[in-house]
Formats: sequence, structure tokens, C-alpha cells
Amino acid sequence: MPSKQSVNRQRTLGGGLGMLVLAFALSYHFFPRWFHINPDEEAARRTQQAARAAAPSVASPSASANAAQRELNAGPPLTLAPTEVIAARLRRQDAALPTQLSADPPAVRALLARADKAFDAGKLGGADDSAGALYAEALKQKPDSRAAAQGLDRVRSRLIAAIGQDIAVGDAESAGTLLDQLKTLPDTTDDVATLDASLKTLQQVRPILAQAAGLLAQGKADQPKGGSALDLYRQVQQLDPDNAVAAQGILQVQRAVLDRALAAVAQNDFAGADQALAEAQAIEADSPQLQSVRARVDGIRQQRAAGVLAQARSALDAGNLALARQLAGQAQAISPDLDGIQAFEEHLTNARLYASYKPGQVFTDRYVDLPGHAPAMVVVPTGSFLMGAPDNEHGHGDAETPQHRVTIAKGFAMARSDVTVGQFREFVKASGYRPDSVRLGGASVYDARSGAMRDDSRATWEDDYAGHPASDDLPVVNVSWRDAKAYADWLGQRTGKPYRLPSEAEFEYALRAGTTTAYWWGDGTPTRKVENITGGLDRSSNGRRWSHAFRGYRDGYWGPAPVMRFEANPFGLYDMGGNVSEWVADCWHDNYVRAPADGSAWINPGCSVHVIRGGSWGSSPEQVRSAFRQGADGDVRSGRVGFRVVREL
Repeated sequence: MPSKQSVNRQRTLGGGLGMLVLAFALSYHFFPRWFHINPDEEAARRTQQAARAAAPSVASPSASANAAQRELNAGPPLTLAPTEVIAARLRRQDAALPTQLSADPPAVRALLARADKAFDAGKLGGADDSAGALYAEALKQKPDSRAAAQGLDRVRSRLIAAIGQDIAVGDAESAGTLLDQLKTLPDTTDDVATLDASLKTLQQVRPILAQAAGLLAQGKADQPKGGSALDLYRQVQQLDPDNAVAAQGILQVQRAVLDRALAAVAQNDFAGADQALAEAQAIEADSPQLQSVRARVDGIRQQRAAGVLAQARSALDAGNLALARQLAGQAQAISPDLDGIQAFEEHLTNARLYASYKPGQVFTDRYVDLPGHAPAMVVVPTGSFLMGAPDNEHGHGDAETPQHRVTIAKGFAMARSDVTVGQFREFVKASGYRPDSVRLGGASVYDARSGAMRDDSRATWEDDYAGHPASDDLPVVNVSWRDAKAYADWLGQRTGKPYRLPSEAEFEYALRAGTTTAYWWGDGTPTRKVENITGGLDRSSNGRRWSHAFRGYRDGYWGPAPVMRFEANPFGLYDMGGNVSEWVADCWHDNYVRAPADGSAWINPGCSVHVIRGGSWGSSPEQVRSAFRQGADGDVRSGRVGFRVVREL
């Protein structure tokens, strides 16, 4: 046996430990935050645990809810708020509870404890040992018990929430059972009346919902009209606007229509997809699933259209314009607002008319077999104009009539300026060609002493208008029509592109550049330096003046000026109405009777007289007019005549 001293020590130690445990318990109870515990959060946690334990019994007092859902099978599962969340929204405010005057007696507290257990167990009403009956008995024994009133309100709210959920999912049996329990509670007359009306509506629409579900399973979602699932769901909504099953069924119908849209897209039937999307929009406007499928269709549409447009670009790059046009049409049919389609159409038009260039664009072709490049060319836009002079134009002659409309349907490029001495020299050296001024000898040049043109047997293409050595930037003169054509043919060989002399119609069209006045700058003397023409204020080196010139005009030159020293016309071409006149491809005809109307050159085989167009440094005002034309033998070499080239596109 232990000694008395040992027993005393054990009693002392046990008493001390007991005091420590008691102190810990009291501290935990009254000062929980010392242990990092929030009493409010803990209470909420316990309440949630109790609610979760009770929820299955309240929400599903029988298996009939799942059976009803399977029976209806009207669409995707319904998403409903938890019962406790709905019940919390229905609970009365504390202000509606009685003001408690005294503490609940032990008997009432015992009833409340039993009621709480019944509530947690899901026994809400209908039986004497249910939570509703026990809370009501406690409130009967002590009418000012706030706990009893709060408990009864919780039971009421939970029952109303569960009945509402059952009605929403179409479980009429469960809703009826819970409604009978709600009727046993005090102060529920209005709630019972509302829920009873909803239950009767449910019983009315259940057969319709079942029939709609059957039609949906048979694939009769929205067709035939008047006998589809959609028609029945709409009928249910007229009877019960808040019916969740009908709402979900309508979304399922829309899903079936959206599936048709996706199936159409898979077959590249975008018109069919658009029709299905429009039908889906009419069923449920801008629903999330509609927006999602529409975005998918638009994405596929853009991707397919972009792919077809890429094929069109490849066809265009390969020069197959017909296929490119066909593919571009397909891309636009798939997606009318496709990015890049407008730019491609412009590119296609330019390719058809201007070989992918743009009107007004300046380009230069390089030689393919030796260093160097052709003269800079300007793309001339297509269009139509009245060729020749109107009857009321001052100074016009019979050769400029009848005035007639010419249509330039195919684009071409024209040299920005006359061919220069330097460019012609490059041609002579590279080709070994002998110009007519060398082969036949001489040219007609300006005589400063007499003020007239005279023949000089020593003058060649390397000389200027007066027979003196010319600088490379001057327009080449003293060349024949044959020389001009030989240069154009040589450019075609060196570049592999179709170069030639312009037709008379092309020249006048490019000279006018969209204007209808006598000159491209207007109807009279220019007010600015636009061309190298006969100005009344110009003087020769020995003081000569022009006898017939533009009064008050001075350009500063007596004879040709270096090319591109003056203003370009609206098409971006220089020296078209002045500096030197120019050879064109046409044979000479006395008038325009039976002249081509498509801009082509008017040529008679074996003709020897060709047309010269455009004013020169020594032309009278009448000879500078845009309509003026003259003919000359193709062998003529003159200090007033040069040429420029065009390139077909």
C-alpha cells in the first residue's frame, strides 16, 4: 500500500491538474479568440453542417423527385439554389418576432431541444414529434419565446423552399406531401394558397411537358409547326410563365437547332448555318449557348473564307485571273465582311487592267540580259473621252473631226517624258542600230539667222534642235518614225515586256488627262509655267521674238528644254503639250471617219505617212491644242519632233 505521504502528493497533483483543465475550459468558452477561434464563424459552420444533414430529407422526402425528372427528361439538369439559401431569403426579420419578457422555463427549453433535433433530422411537420409541432407547442406554453418563434419560422421557410423546388422540377407528389405539412403550421394561409395554385398548375402542365419531352426525343424539336416540342413548351409557358422545366426544354430545342447550324458549317453550307442561327435567335434571343455557337460559326466562317481568299491570291499571282475572280466570289459569299476582300478586289481589278499596278503608279522595268533599265513609266487609268475638236473650238481643222467617243478599256503605261538623247544613245550602242539621220543623212534643224527650219545634211540624232551637240537630258530629236519604232521594239526585247509607240487615241487621252478644254491646263494662255511652248515674252539668243505666240507667257527656253522641267499634267505625265512634238503609231488619215473607238492604232499596211501629236517649243497656240494633229512622211527627221513609248499592261 502506498504511504500516507504518497497519497497526499497524488491528491495534490491531481487537484492541480484539475484546476488547470477547468481554467482551460473556462478560457476557451469565454475567450475563444485567445485560441484563434471566431465564435460567429464557428456558429455558422455548425449551422451549415446541420442544414446539410437535414437537406436530403426535406428536398427529397421520397424518390419521386428523381422519378419525375426522369419522366420529364425535358432538357439539361435544372440549376436551383440550395434549399437553405432559398429558406434564408424567406425567413422573417427579427422585428417580427415577439419581445421576450422572461427566460424560457425548463419545460419549454426541453421542447425546443427536441424541436431542434427534429429539424436537424429533417422532420419538419405533419407528426406530433416533428419540429413544427414541437416549436408550436413551445410557443403555446410561452407565447413570448423568441427561440420558439424563430424555430417555427425556420420550419415554415424550409418547407416553402422545398415545395418550390419540387414544383420547379415537376415533382407534384413530393410537393403535395410537403404542402400538407405546411398547412399544419400557424400563419401560413397566404403561402399555402400561392403554393397550392402553383401545384395545380403543375398538375395541369405535367402531361404537356411529358409529351414535349417525347417529341424532343423523337427529333421533333421545332418541326413540324404546330406539332413540335417547342410548341408544347410555349403552351406550358403561357399557363405557367415561370415553369423552369419548360424554360430548360426551350433551351434544349434551341440546342437542337444550333446543332443543325454546326452540321451545316461542317458541310460548308454557311447559308444554311445562318438560317439555323436566325431560327435559334427566334427561339431564345441571345442565350449564352446561342452566342457561343454563333461565335464558333463566325470563327469557322472567317477561317474558311480566309483560306479561300488565300487560294484566290495564289491564283492571281499565277496570272489565272478567272480562277482568282471565282475564288474571291466564293470567299465573299462565305463572309461578306471578310477583312482584305475589298483590297483583293482592287488588286484583281488592277491585275486585269494594269497588271497589278495602280493608276498613277510610276515603275521601271529592268533589262533581263544586260545592265540598265527602261524609261520610267506612269500607269494611265482606263476611261473614255471625246477625241477630236468640238465645232466651236477656235483654230480647229477638218482633220480633227468628227469628234467621237473613244473608250480605253485596258490600262497601259506611258513614259513620263520623251525619250532623251542619253537613252537613245544607250540603244544605239547596245544594238548597233543606224538611225536614219546617219543612214540617210541629215535632219531639219532651226536656223537662228533666218528664224526658220532648214535642212542640214550633217545633223544627226546626237544634235539638238539647232544642229549642235545635245546634252543627254534633252529630248532626242532628228529621229524618224522608223527610229522611234526601232527603239520601242528594242526595249521589248531587253525587258521581255510589250513596249511600242502609243496610238494616236492613247496619246490624246493621256494628253487631255480627263480635261475637255482646248489645252490640258485650260482654254487660253496659262497663268503659270506649265509647258515649254511659244511664249510672247520669250527671246532667242539673238533677240528674236515669236510672231504668233501665247501673249504674256514666258517659259525661259528657245528650243527644247531638258525633260521634266515643267509641270506634269493630271495623269503625272511631263511635256505632253510642249517641248517637242511626238511620233505615234498610226498612219495618217484626213479625218476621223471610221476611226477605231477602242483606242487602238489606225494602221493601213504599207503606209508611209504617220501621225505626229502634241505641241512643241516652236508650235503656234493653235498647234498646241490637245486635239491638234498633223501627218508627216515616216522618214522625216526634225528638230521639233521626238517620241515617247508606252507599255501594254
